[in-house]
Amino acid sequence: MEKISVVVTVFNEEENIRPLVEQITAALTDYPFEIVYVDDGSTDNTVQVIKSMNNSHLKLVELKKNFGQCPALKAGIDYATGDFIVTMDGDLQNDPSDIPMMVERAKEGEFDLVAGIREKRKDGFILRKLPSKLANWLIRRVTKVDIKDNGCALKVFRADMAKSIPLYGELHRFISVLAHYEGARIDQVNVKHHARIHGQSKYGLSRTFRVLSDLILMLFFRKYMQKPMHFFGTFGILTGLAGGAILFYFFILKLMGEDIWGRPLLLLGIILLFIGFQIITLGLLLDYQMRTYYESQHKAPYKVRRVTGGEEAN
Repeated sequence: MEKISVVVTVFNEEENIRPLVEQITAALTDYPFEIVYVDDGSTDNTVQVIKSMNNSHLKLVELKKNFGQCPALKAGIDYATGDFIVTMDGDLQNDPSDIPMMVERAKEGEFDLVAGIREKRKDGFILRKLPSKLANWLIRRVTKVDIKDNGCALKVFRADMAKSIPLYGELHRFISVLAHYEGARIDQVNVKHHARIHGQSKYGLSRTFRVLSDLILMLFFRKYMQKPMHFFGTFGILTGLAGGAILFYFFILKLMGEDIWGRPLLLLGIILLFIGFQIITLGLLLDYQMRTYYESQHKAPYKVRRVTGGEEAN
């Protein structure tokens, strides 16, 4: 039977550790499994609580500092050893009892990803539900990927798919979209959702602007990831042509004997011409620098302090 790795990223969730481990253990009694906790630089007793449980299914990955949810998620996926990798939040709002159903759905339908949809979400409408609905609508329109609930952390991946998804920055919000771009076959199912009991939410309206910024990146991924010159070349050529046209105009004036030096429009033409070249060259350099850093050199966007428990420690 395939092994399941449940990846849980946590930051200051000490009160939620024990009940979540108990729920996961109860839900996966019929499967070989591991629980990979990634501590993202917690300042409370989260690490101590995990270590004190002395559970053979537990693997703890401690990051050296708070890198953010996306690098922490990438660390958990990298250190997971299961055939299926389950991602979920550590705040008890996701329900582990949905995992077996999602895993079986992935097996039966040969899906690379089964994403959860919080059918009856237990969050406030103004601060959580409404912004989420608007964000999901906007993401669907921009990316052309029909994921109904991008904010639901409960997902089941086939391990090879999960490990192939490029995760850095704050792209965890778009992990289903990125999986689609990697060629994943995706299914979506309704899952249970619970109100937070312990601790405080790490999310707020401030993330709205980060989501909008990442959407621009997603638009680039969708249209230009494999053909960056179509993006940078278009803007660079248009800008350069505008500058060239202005300079040609002044060249004609100069031939006609007019004094053209010092005119603001002339300076604008020179600037536009140089900007055109810079858009093309800088765009390509930045694009390939990112690819080289994360892919060719196999660099990870996190640094691990230690790994405790599990097969990696043997």
